[in-house]
Amino acid sequence: MKTFNFLLLTFYFLLSSFFCFAQVETPALPQKGTILLLNGYAHIGNGEVIENSVIALENGKLTMVADARIVKFDVSKYDTIIKLEGKHVYPGIIAPNSTLGLTEIEAVRASVDEAETGTINPHVRSLIAYNTESKITTTVRTNGVLLGQITPRGGLISGTSSVVQFDAWNWEDAVIKIDDGVHLNWPNLFSRWNGEKNKNYAKSIETITTFFDNSKAYCNIEFHPEKNLRFEAMRGIFNGTQTLFIHTDYIKEITEAIAFMKKYELKKMSIVGGYDAWMVAPLLKENNISVVLKRIHSLPERQEDDVYLPYKMPKILFDAGILFCLENAGDMEAMGARNLPFYAGTAVAYGLTKEQALQTITLNTAKILGIDATTGSLEQGKDATLFISTGDALDMKTNDVVLAFIQGRQIDLNNHQKKLYEKYSEKYKQQ
Repeated sequence: MKTFNFLLLTFYFLLSSFFCFAQVETPALPQKGTILLLNGYAHIGNGEVIENSVIALENGKLTMVADARIVKFDVSKYDTIIKLEGKHVYPGIIAPNSTLGLTEIEAVRASVDEAETGTINPHVRSLIAYNTESKITTTVRTNGVLLGQITPRGGLISGTSSVVQFDAWNWEDAVIKIDDGVHLNWPNLFSRWNGEKNKNYAKSIETITTFFDNSKAYCNIEFHPEKNLRFEAMRGIFNGTQTLFIHTDYIKEITEAIAFMKKYELKKMSIVGGYDAWMVAPLLKENNISVVLKRIHSLPERQEDDVYLPYKMPKILFDAGILFCLENAGDMEAMGARNLPFYAGTAVAYGLTKEQALQTITLNTAKILGIDATTGSLEQGKDATLFISTGDALDMKTNDVVLAFIQGRQIDLNNHQKKLYEKYSEKYKQQ
C-alpha cells in the first residue's frame, strides 16, 4: 500500500510538472461590447493608408474603418476606446505553406507530425493534426502573424491544407477555411546538387498523371457505393472549390505544371516556391496562376544568378502583374514565420513601396488562399483580425506589437521567450 501511495504521488508530481512546463497562454474570450480604435495610422492592406483613422470592432467584425477627420461618429456609443496616436494599425499577417502547429522541435522526432508515409496522400488532412498548444505560434503572434495555412509535407501529393487562426483551444476553434487546397510536389527534372538528370522523373510524372486520370474518372460520377478516400479528396480540385498548390521552382517544371493544369482543365492552381516564376511571368498571368514565393532571405540557386535576385523577385513579379505572396518554408520554418514582415521589408528595400509589400503578406495571401472576403485587409464587414505596433511592422528595428485582435478578441501577446527574457533580465539586474 505504501508503495502504491508513493507511485501515485510520483505520478501526480510528474503530471503537475508536465502541465506547468507545457502551459501556454489562454485563448481570449469572445468579444464583449464595442471597441473603438482612434487616431491610429491605419495600413489598410489594399495599398491605402488612413493617417488619422477610426476603426470600430463589434461582435468580432470591423463595423467602421474611416478617416476620423471626415466621418461623424459618437464616441459615447462605444464601450472601450483605445487611443492610438503615433501608433500603426495593420491587418493580421498570414503565413502560407506553413508547418506551424505540426512541428515543435525539429530535432525531436516525436514532436514532428508534418508528413505521412506513402507517395499519394491527398486525403491526409493537416487540420486534424494541428496543435493549438504549440509554443511556437505564441512567438510568431508577437510580430503580428495571426493566421496561417497549415500544410503537410512529403511524397508526390502531400495532402490537404487548411487555414487557421492562432488563438484557439483546439483545431475546431482555430479553423478559418477547411481543406483549402491539395499540395502536389512536382519532381525536379535535374538534380539540384550535381546537375544530373533525374532518372525517376518520367516514372514520377506517370504516377501523378495515372492518379489524376483515375481520380477524375471517379469524380465524374457523383455517387459511389464504396468510397475511395484518395479519389474523394480530389473532388474539390476538379470542381474548382479547392486550389491545387504545385510545389516547384524551376522554369521547365513550372512550364510542365501549367500544361498539366490545362490538360485536366483545373480552375484554380498556384505555384509554391517559384524561383524561376519571373522567367515565365507572361505565361503565369495568361493562365491566371498565382505564386507563393519562396523565402526571399535566401542565396541564389545558380552560380550565374544575380546575388540580389531573391530580394528583387517581389518587385519583378509585381511589375509583371502576377498575384503573389511571401512564405517561409525551409529550415527552421515554423519559428521563422515570425520573420514574414521583415521579408516584406526587404522587398521594400529592393523596389516595392511599403503598402505594396504589406499586401504580399496580407491581402494577396488571403486572395490566394480564398479567404479575402473575411480577412487580409482592414475593411468594413471583415473579421476584426489586426494588430497595433508602435513602429513600422516591416522594420525589425522599430516593430513592437503592443495590441492584437483575432476576430475581435484581444489576444495575450505573452510567450515563453518573453518570460525567459524577463527571468534572465532580473538575474543580471540582481548581479
